[in-house]
Amino acid sequence: MDLNIDIRLIFAILNGKVSTVISRRLHKDFIGAGLELSPEQWTVLIYLSEQDGVSQQALCNATYKDKPSMTRLIDSMELTGWVSREKNLRDRRSNIINLTPLGRDITNRAQKTALRTLKDLLKGLGMEELNICQEVLRRIFENAKTDEGRQAAP
Repeated sequence: MDLNIDIRLIFAILNGKVSTVISRRLHKDFIGAGLELSPEQWTVLIYLSEQDGVSQQALCNATYKDKPSMTRLIDSMELTGWVSREKNLRDRRSNIINLTPLGRDITNRAQKTALRTLKDLLKGLGMEELNICQEVLRRIFENAKTDEGRQAAP
């Protein structure tokens, strides 16, 4: 298959430039809205708002963060009162993470800011373009996960 692609754009995506610029913008917009919230914390909050009471491992899997990074993230969010951590009654080696009422309030406030940021970043793009982009990125992600699984197999 002969691909006519802009290799600079592919490398911008692959090395995280797109993700980094979006994260920086989101963080700036959170600060502007009076929210002392990082994009990493936002990712955990939004996940918990959709599926509360999950293990730290589930959060690691959902956010692609390693265990030490997730532990530090949850530690800081527990100090702010946004999440609570409790021992898993079925498996004492793991913790269950819950969104607190304060965490739910912060999530709701941050979601409004995140939606404004997203709308601003997507301006000029039509729904068809966004749907195609989403599908392409989903396929790339699935291909990468499949390749990871094959490489990890003995």
